[in-house]
Amino acid sequence: MEWMASIPVWTLCLTIFVLRICDVTLGTVRTVAIVKGHVSMAVVLGFFELMIWVLVISQVISRLDESWFLAFAYAGGFAAGNAVGIVLERKLAMGTSAIRFLSSKRGGSIADALRDQGHKVTTFSGQGSNGPVKLVYAVAPRRSVRRMIRIAQIHDPEVFWISEPAYEGSCGTSLRLPQVPHPTGWRAVIKKK
Repeated sequence: MEWMASIPVWTLCLTIFVLRICDVTLGTVRTVAIVKGHVSMAVVLGFFELMIWVLVISQVISRLDESWFLAFAYAGGFAAGNAVGIVLERKLAMGTSAIRFLSSKRGGSIADALRDQGHKVTTFSGQGSNGPVKLVYAVAPRRSVRRMIRIAQIHDPEVFWISEPAYEGSCGTSLRLPQVPHPTGWRAVIKKK
């Protein structure tokens, strides 16, 4: 990286800051991809994350004697990269969610509107503290949740809703990686003794 050795320190600080944002953002999204079971995506993101990290850390260590601002740029890029990674992950909205709507007035019309949008919906009748309610239950890709909430709120502005991650399902629905049939990691080492 001889060309980087000739970059002025202030330009290098900015470059390190930006590259560190990139590698931490990739790391944040990679971690979510691992949790959600997206193996291929995690492998590719991990490769580029580490390539950027090696490039950046080598420059910080080799030129730290020129300016301590390189360390501040490195740390600042890490902090900003966490925020950018979280925002990006929310935009990507990987995974599946279970959504429940409780409506005392318009549960049936909420269910019909969601079905019209192609969602599989189940309804239940129940009793709330102020009288009868309808529970509308659906499982959908996480990126659809906001749209589903807007649809429900159009039909009942007072609808109560809750969304949570869905990890497993029946009838051939695979929402995450299957369990590994044998111990892995440090557990594998202990089991072999």
